[in-house]
Amino acid sequence: MNLLMVDLVDRFYALIWPLLRISAFMAFSSIFSVRAVNLRVRILISFCLTLFVAMQIDIPKLDPATVDGLKEIFNQLFIGFSMAMVMQLATAALVIAGQALSGSMGLTMANLIDPTLGNVPVLSQFFTLLGTLVFLAIGGHVIVFGIVLESFQQFPIGQSLMNQAFMGKMINWSAMMFLASLLIALPVLITLLFVNVGLGFVTRAAPSLNIFSVGFPAMVLSGFVILWLALPNVIGRINWLWVQTFNQLRSLLLT
Repeated sequence: MNLLMVDLVDRFYALIWPLLRISAFMAFSSIFSVRAVNLRVRILISFCLTLFVAMQIDIPKLDPATVDGLKEIFNQLFIGFSMAMVMQLATAALVIAGQALSGSMGLTMANLIDPTLGNVPVLSQFFTLLGTLVFLAIGGHVIVFGIVLESFQQFPIGQSLMNQAFMGKMINWSAMMFLASLLIALPVLITLLFVNVGLGFVTRAAPSLNIFSVGFPAMVLSGFVILWLALPNVIGRINWLWVQTFNQLRSLLLT
């Protein structure tokens, strides 16, 4: 019985290290941490991936109660959190694009409460849902799980990810949040700019016309029409954003 208990403790120590990295990724990544994904489902996926990883790699025996064990706990959580942060920045680009369009269309007051991102405009919610559908349509969940499993080969347990090259890649990737949001919202923003210029000419030509009663409905209506027409282009750019996200995740493993 004592030998059996020792064997169980060794197996627990062997599973706890990949479980920490995978659980941190599932808890903080933008797609898998939403409330639509049940907590039990996330726990089940984490355990399944952990069992699969434990059969594929050699896990060193470390006591989590020691100094080296506590250091390794922080290291595994940091690696999972860093990979999740890459996806969070991609989702933030969709939110910023929706905020830019909402401000141009006059929908800044029509906000929804998002438990993950806070008080965001309606169009940000729309772009987030659209980005999630594109992510699932291109098999992003399979690609991301493959990259997470590959990380145990590139960064085995006991090796630290925190270095200057990694920090530089994360800072460079944060710029993608603004670049991608600009590319996604640019077609609609430019068209709305021309609509604003047209309304300005109308105001100069007919000063007695109440521009607020005419311009606001025109901006909202034209904004939705233009967004509907530009939707295929927007979906293509969201697809490009996710491809860049996958490339960045792989790039982190080559640090």
